[in-house]
Amino acid sequence: MIQKVWEKGAVDPNNDSNIWRKDQCGAWMHRLTHGDTARNSMYGWEIHHVKPNGGDDLSNLIPLQWENNLATADTGNLVCVVTSEGVKNVKK
Repeated sequence: MIQKVWEKGAVDPNNDSNIWRKDQCGAWMHRLTHGDTARNSMYGWEIHHVKPNGGDDLSNLIPLQWENNLATADTGNLVCVVTSEGVKNVKK
């Protein structure tokens, strides 16, 4: 399931999509950092439930950079606190 959710991330033609993708906020995610929410992990990501009570069906799941996922969880709406500039993630 993790791989299927990963594949829903945006592909950048200049980067290996098996390693790098972007979330809906434009923030970079690194495939091997799934679940890494350490403060110094700018590329960690988590699986986000689009509808909080919508279940674990793939259609309800998207990948989000972990800080975007945390901010979104507080509101239920997509909140982008991290995006990217070039090849680096930056806080808004």
